[in-house]
Amino acid sequence: MGDGVTQATGPLRFDGRTVVVTGAGSGLGRAYALEFARRGANVLVNDLGTAVDGSHAGASAAAAVAAEIVAAGGRALPNTDSVLDGARIVTAAVDAFGGIDVLVNNAGIIRDRSFAKMSEEEWRTVCDVHLTGAWRTTQAAWPHMLGRQFGRIVFTSSAAGLYGNFGQANYSTAKLGLVGMMQTLAREGAAKNVYSNAIAPMAATRFTRDLMPEALAARLPPEQVVPLVVVLAHEACRENGALFEAGGGWFARLRWQRSHGLRFTPGEDFAAEDVAARWQELTEFGSDADYPASVEDALRRLIGGRP
Repeated sequence: MGDGVTQATGPLRFDGRTVVVTGAGSGLGRAYALEFARRGANVLVNDLGTAVDGSHAGASAAAAVAAEIVAAGGRALPNTDSVLDGARIVTAAVDAFGGIDVLVNNAGIIRDRSFAKMSEEEWRTVCDVHLTGAWRTTQAAWPHMLGRQFGRIVFTSSAAGLYGNFGQANYSTAKLGLVGMMQTLAREGAAKNVYSNAIAPMAATRFTRDLMPEALAARLPPEQVVPLVVVLAHEACRENGALFEAGGGWFARLRWQRSHGLRFTPGEDFAAEDVAARWQELTEFGSDADYPASVEDALRRLIGGRP
């Protein structure tokens, strides 16, 4: 949907821009906040200061990152509102800096449990923070961006959302849901220069500390995800509605691929046995695979057209 990145003539600066980063008290969010500030942005550092499961909120994490930015000569404001109170986060940025130009939806928690043992509270809380929290914060920012005819929104998905992961039905559901939200907003905001994209980062943070071997963690510092987010947030970026993997200096764009497919003649009688008998044809990708990128693309094949 997007047109890539306009070739910059110099450093990618954010002077005069206001960037809101949720979950910015540590890990990836902290790294984003520091880099945006270094590049001239006003930064709202949002973080509840909770443990990875969302418990024990405190103000120290956001305050520490904001103080670090200010000490380095930048402009930052700490904020400890929940993303479920997204309107308060956006209002704080607008009141302090006069607007909002970039929103990085990074806040999240994990409450891992096998599907058979997962409680409704564990399901609901994780989905609320990741999915509903991103919706509420983005919805509050949306009219400001449309009104100024500029906005860049980055959603944070995950490999768990794209591929699944044991014990993370709640987390993976929310993370893939964010991709769907992003793709819809990319279409709704395009005419007003409000672009939305998503990343699936892999980095050594407090979320992954107990899951990664030490040698792997050493190869995946949060700082090596930051350059992609900076590009996606910049005014020179025309990418819109895209999903990227990032980590350890690796960056790649992902897309849907559809198999060759199986078609029965319109009006022809067919049953489950006929589908089963031609299963390889249905699932084979081969040279006739295509890459649908919209509802229209999906419908075109469904009704007998070509991609």
